[in-house]
Amino acid sequence: MPFTAPRDVELLIEARWILPMSDGLPTLEHHAIAIDGGHLLGPWPISEAPQHVRPARTLHLTHHALLPGLINAHNHAGMSLMRGFADDLPLMTWLNEHIWPIEAAHVNPDFVAAGTRLACAEMLASGTTTFADMYLAPEAVVPVVEAAGMRAQLCTPLIDFPTPWSMDFESGVRQTEALQARLGHHPLISLALGPHAPYTVGDESLNRLREAREHLALPIQMHVHETRDEVDQGLAKDGKRPLRRLFDAGLLGPHFQAVHMTQVDDEDLALLRETDTAVIHCPQSNLKLASGFCPVARLQAAGITVGLGTDGAASNNDLDMFDELKTAALLAKGVSGNAAALPAMAALALATRDSAKALGMSDRRGQLREGFDADLIAVDLEGLNSVPVHHPASAAVYAVQSRQVSHVWVAGSARVAASEFVGLDRQALLEEARQYEHALRPVAGNVTD
Repeated sequence: MPFTAPRDVELLIEARWILPMSDGLPTLEHHAIAIDGGHLLGPWPISEAPQHVRPARTLHLTHHALLPGLINAHNHAGMSLMRGFADDLPLMTWLNEHIWPIEAAHVNPDFVAAGTRLACAEMLASGTTTFADMYLAPEAVVPVVEAAGMRAQLCTPLIDFPTPWSMDFESGVRQTEALQARLGHHPLISLALGPHAPYTVGDESLNRLREAREHLALPIQMHVHETRDEVDQGLAKDGKRPLRRLFDAGLLGPHFQAVHMTQVDDEDLALLRETDTAVIHCPQSNLKLASGFCPVARLQAAGITVGLGTDGAASNNDLDMFDELKTAALLAKGVSGNAAALPAMAALALATRDSAKALGMSDRRGQLREGFDADLIAVDLEGLNSVPVHHPASAAVYAVQSRQVSHVWVAGSARVAASEFVGLDRQALLEEARQYEHALRPVAGNVTD
């Protein structure tokens, strides 16, 4: 076999453990992985790495686990400024009487940008490198995501009534077309169509959505079957469950991301499986709004892709994916009555490989594999709450706190190093959040005690 000289690379990371999250590849001990040109090389045993690469710099992480960057598959990042604004309310009361009124009165591009800046910092600090965002003024989110150096799928808000972003559904579609033309092939940002929910999008708009999907070749993310009441209202109005209505409109498929899905009967399960539609699970938001429980174990047993999202900070109230995946693992056991449902490695897959698949990114993200995007995180497992480490996946799911994320790379660029932000001003973010806290205080004071 001919000798191949080691390749010059930017960075070699030597770690106590690597969790590649690839099918058939176990947890690796004392392995290294390289970053060069925004992509990954390896992994290899640490002793063998010099045969493959000659790094300009080597980082030794002696009690850390390397994982793919976490992927938050559903978020409303701009709503971070509404954290704690209207707590302890059911979904429709929360939306109709509090969230939509404050959005109409206060939300503008500056508000969205400020909320997203705060959200991006919170997500990076807790190990999220990619997020799907469904909120107003997506054009204002673009420079914020660029400045944070994260990746995002921006789901443009489409709804039948006027919002601060669009006058109606059709104007939202036109603005989506314009934003797509502006972004082109952006290295960090992709677009999706973001119709709000079946109960806020009429049949004519669903037909327009199908046309837009075909014309723009964009995925669709939509809240579907979030509550039992939504399903009951759909049956009363249309004589069919909302998911069936979407199927009849020709909208379901591998490009469709159905968020929440707390109500799943046998017909729903068959439609999801037949169309290869993905489900995005948001357990903490569903619990807080008393919306119901997504049957994750049942969906996975049927071969349906399930990703994980936090939803917005206004209904969660944080964007911590480690906290979310722990909740998902525990809830799956309680809902199914099976302690083996969603074990630790499967819970980590929800937040990495499976979320990447749900968002149509599985060919380049969600795993630590040769040639994949260099989006990865390091988690320090030497904490009083996480030792001894008998199984690093178990530690990461059931014991780790997000403050143990020590390093974050996106496209090979460090965004967090030794638990400190790279390129973000923590103090400025705190001060900006406080300004909005004071501005909204009179309104918030009228909502909850």
